[in-house]
Amino acid sequence: MKDYKALKPSRYSYADIKRISNQFKEELGQGAFGSVFKGKLSNEVHVAVKVLNTSTGNGQEFINEMEAMCQIHHVNVARLVGFCADGNKRALVYEFLPKGSLQNFISSADNKDVFLGWERLQNISIGIANGIEYLHQGCDKRILHFDIKPHNVLLDDNFTPKISDFGLAKLCSKERSIVSMTTARGTLGYIAPEVFSRNFGNVSYKSDVYSYGMLLLEMVGGRKVTDVTDENNNHVHYPQWIYNLLENNEDIKIDIEGEEDTRIAKKLSIVGLWCIQWHPVNRPTMKVVVQMLEGNGEKLDMPPNPFAPSSATATRTGARRLNLELDVISEIE
Repeated sequence: MKDYKALKPSRYSYADIKRISNQFKEELGQGAFGSVFKGKLSNEVHVAVKVLNTSTGNGQEFINEMEAMCQIHHVNVARLVGFCADGNKRALVYEFLPKGSLQNFISSADNKDVFLGWERLQNISIGIANGIEYLHQGCDKRILHFDIKPHNVLLDDNFTPKISDFGLAKLCSKERSIVSMTTARGTLGYIAPEVFSRNFGNVSYKSDVYSYGMLLLEMVGGRKVTDVTDENNNHVHYPQWIYNLLENNEDIKIDIEGEEDTRIAKKLSIVGLWCIQWHPVNRPTMKVVVQMLEGNGEKLDMPPNPFAPSSATATRTGARRLNLELDVISEIE
């Protein structure tokens, strides 16, 4: 902890944490490593207090998050205000984001109560991409998040997205893009194939690109990436369903109004499909993703079909099935 003192996060005692959170009165949510409570430092400054479980792991998730967050200063990443390391009590204090997680707004366009509109979805997708690109290129070390998903994207009053929850993050030098992992880490539906099997390539920052692609497709279709669609009596993997629609020049089967909405929906879908190419080498970097999203989309080519029958079909199907069935996996090092 002494190593992080110079990086200026405030240090709180556990008594401070109880006072800030009003004795943990208002729970905002739960995650793999603990619970999050609403708190306030003053009448004007509200915070989110993440209290980590003391019964699991050896505190590595706490160190991971501290190491990552102390190096980050970006509008699209949640800001760490302070921390608590008091005996075996560990907590992290973050800025409070009033709109909650993006997961709350993942809905089809015909659900007007929560649908954000295509222009706002586009802005949110660009903000998330900028945040990930900063993690990969903007810090002294490359930060690999390994848990990009709507639940870990928080929104402020202006719907500015901020990436959160770095408990599974890994840091490496920018010169070394490949990381070693003893077991898979991540969340059901968003884990890149190479994290399951090295047959697809090495684990690297491109694994975050895959997770982002799944998030993007989920934003477009308003459904969980683990959903399937019954089409011609065959269960079709959701991203494959999106690909088939685009390949056949069919509308994304959601309620859109006007050419501009159609253009945005198609652009976000194509970028998402580029990001979920099975082999990491075929995925764009986040810098290229930002460029594609900021363009008008007219010159975007469809990516190769990762679902086309080939000699690797069995391997891909197996990895896809594994992707759908596994629960949250965290690494013990």
